[in-house]
Parts: sequence; C-alpha cells; structure tokens
Amino acid sequence: MSRFLGIDLGTTFLKGAVLDPDGPALSHVRRVPFPAPVAGLPVGHCEVDPAAVLAATRQLLGELLADAPDAAGLFVSSQMHCLVFTDATGQARSNVVTWRDQRGLEPHPSGRGTVLDVLRAAITADEFDAVGRDVRVGLPAVTLAWLAERSLIPAGTYPASLPGFVLANLCRAEPITDPTHAAAHGLFDLGRGDWHCDLIARLGLPDLRWPRVVPTGEPIGTADLDGHRLACYAPVGDQQASLLGAGVRPGELSVNISTGSQVSLLTDVPRTGDFQVRPYPGGGWLGTIVQVPAGRSLAVLVDLLTEIGGGDADPWDAIARAVEAVHDTDLRVNLAFFGGPFGDRGAITHIGEHNLTAGHLFAAAFRDMAANYAACAARLDPVGPAPGKDWRRVVFSGGLAHRFPTLRAAVLRALGTPDHRVCHTSEDTLAGLLVLAVAATGRAASIPAAAGLVANGL
Repeated sequence: MSRFLGIDLGTTFLKGAVLDPDGPALSHVRRVPFPAPVAGLPVGHCEVDPAAVLAATRQLLGELLADAPDAAGLFVSSQMHCLVFTDATGQARSNVVTWRDQRGLEPHPSGRGTVLDVLRAAITADEFDAVGRDVRVGLPAVTLAWLAERSLIPAGTYPASLPGFVLANLCRAEPITDPTHAAAHGLFDLGRGDWHCDLIARLGLPDLRWPRVVPTGEPIGTADLDGHRLACYAPVGDQQASLLGAGVRPGELSVNISTGSQVSLLTDVPRTGDFQVRPYPGGGWLGTIVQVPAGRSLAVLVDLLTEIGGGDADPWDAIARAVEAVHDTDLRVNLAFFGGPFGDRGAITHIGEHNLTAGHLFAAAFRDMAANYAACAARLDPVGPAPGKDWRRVVFSGGLAHRFPTLRAAVLRALGTPDHRVCHTSEDTLAGLLVLAVAATGRAASIPAAAGLVANGL
C-alpha cells in the first residue's frame, strides 16, 4: 500500500511527515518556519504574504518527497481562522489575514462600539447557537465585516481558509472546505452542514463565491509537483486533527496543551452552554473552550528570564528541573497575558524574599493553568466527573503536556481525578493526519476506527 504525506500549517512552523497506513507509522518528521507577518501594517493587523506560504509549503513537500518518492497523496491540517481571497484556480487575491488579526476591535463607523460589537448585535441568539457560539475577534466573519464596511472585499472571489487556498493553488482548482474549517469562519450552519446563507445575506456581505463544503478527508483533486502527482484530500482543523491523533473518545475530557490550549468534550449530539461547538470528523461534536493560557503565555516568562543572557539556549529542561524541586509555593501567577476566556491582563503577585525564582515562578504558572482547566471542565460538564456523568478520564495531548509531568499532576489534582492517559505521541496533529490516511485507504471502516488503529500502532 502506498505511503502519503501529511502537512500541518501551524502558526509558528509548517510541520510535515511521511504517513504509512500499513504500520500505521509516522516517519521523517520535518518542519520549516511559517512566514513572518507583513511589515508596516496598522497596529493590530496581522497578515502574511500568500506567496511566502506557498513557497514554504512547496519546500516542505519537496523535502518529504525526497524521503518518500512513492508517496501517493497529501493530507493537510491547519490553523483554522485564517482568511484569504482567491479566484477559481486558487490564485490569491489578497494577503492571508491570520487568526491573530485584531482589526475587529477597531471602532465601527456608526459609533455603536467596535466592529465586533456591531456584528454580534446583528446576530440573533438562535443564529449564534446555529454557528457554534463562536463569533469573536480574529475570525473570518469579523474580518469580512470590517472589510465590507470599507468596500475592500474583492468582487467575485472565494473567502477561502488557509488550507483551502493552499490546496486549490496546488491543484489549480476552485477552493473547497471541510466542516471544521467552514465552522471556523463563524458563518456556518452546524445543523444544516452548510453556509448560513440567511445570516450572510442579512449581514450585508457582498456577493462572494462560498467554497463547497465536503467531508473531511474526501479526495478533492490532484497536485503536480515537478512531475510528481499527489492526490489531495479535504483538510482538517488542527484542533480536530490533534484530538484524532490522541484517539479521544466520548467519556474522555481532552486537555490539549501546546502553544495554544483547549479543553474539549466529545459528545454524540451537540450541546449548548458557555462554550463553542465544533464538528468532529467521523461524527460527533466538540464542546470546546479555546485560547486557554498555555505555551504562548509561558514564553513571555521565558523571554523575561533569558533576555539578559541572550536567550540562545533552550531553557525548558532547566525549567522542568527547577519546578520539580519546588514542593509548594505561595507565589501567584495569572497567565492571562493575551485576550481569552480568562481576561487579557496577567499578573505576578505575593512576591517574597525567597520565592521569585524560576522554580517557584513556573510552579505557580502551572497551578494557574490547572485552575483554568478545572474551570473549563466545569463549564463543559457542570455535573463533574462521576459515574454516569459525561466524562470519567482525562486525555492529555500537546507538546507541553508531554514535556512536563508536574503540569499534568497539577491538572489532575485540580480536576479531582487520577484517571488519565497521555497521547501516545507528541506529534498528535500529524498522527491525526495518519488517522485520515488509514481511513482513506480502507484499512478501517470509519475515522473513529482508524483512530483506534493508530493509537494502538503508535
């Protein structure tokens, strides 16, 4: 059976691997930097040159094809909230507006608050539930509203996701999307499984060509890379790919800890509450809380500690040893350094003569993270972990969860349960692409069954 290539279009790096459904196995993991934002834009705007994204993608694909010249196809996961306008052959008609873009917080011309405020006020409660309760700054819906107010949307274009643009360009075809990326636009009717046309029309968005929505992992075209033909498959959101790679099942609470962080609960039917609802490949729904302070906030502390020394050496192993040496601390850290569900201003308090050390600082940071995860779990399932309730075991995934046993222990204490497992690989997102490859080749009858095979095989 042929091997495949998998690429994750991440925020910091584009990461790729060779996917072998026969093993099942991952090999030849490689990465290249994600392009830096375009310089000179207004404060709060974050855009990336689409040509640079394509160049980095082609570079990574070239390296992987050298490792696996027999590769027959390509699976892609990606950061979910980017927006780029394209034509019918995948040619970019704008920069890539990333999920870090904050222009939605600018004043609306009407004087009725920010662009986000006005957009949210125009969406009814039923519509808010229908699109998954996720309309916030950085989403394409908000970016589209900002652009529409200024008549800056290129007429007749497709509002494509990042992987929709990349795959369309590689295949020289019109952009498509899968449910995970369509839902991330904030304008997708989860119940109907298609774009929320009534809401789109009522918001006064110009006449756009909305990408066709196809199931995650379905064949969508063929890319010709210097004479090497690769079948391309509909992409998957990076969060869903990570949870597929971890083999998350109903009855398990997912705690994914990496640069970003999410707490999620997989259920057979969509639930409503103070959280987002996202479609899950192969069936089911994720109740999820995102932007929980994690690696991005910890990096602020690392940068502070390493600034004077130049910051060249990798400090994480030293941090791990320092935290393990601290049995308790009265230092307090609030990691809400960036906007999210726990605020947008962090703090370091209760500083004493002997507790402002790396060990105490990160022990306090881990405790804050654990408290946040417990609060998220309570929002997702207010009845808590007990027999007959919605979850009984914790599943950890993400690089930081793998790297810091002390962090996992703090989370389990805060959740009040010892029952847990850790994802079988730190490359959980690439493992999720392997799941899709196993399902596509027919080695498993469904995506959930393929996730079980990959969990056992890796």
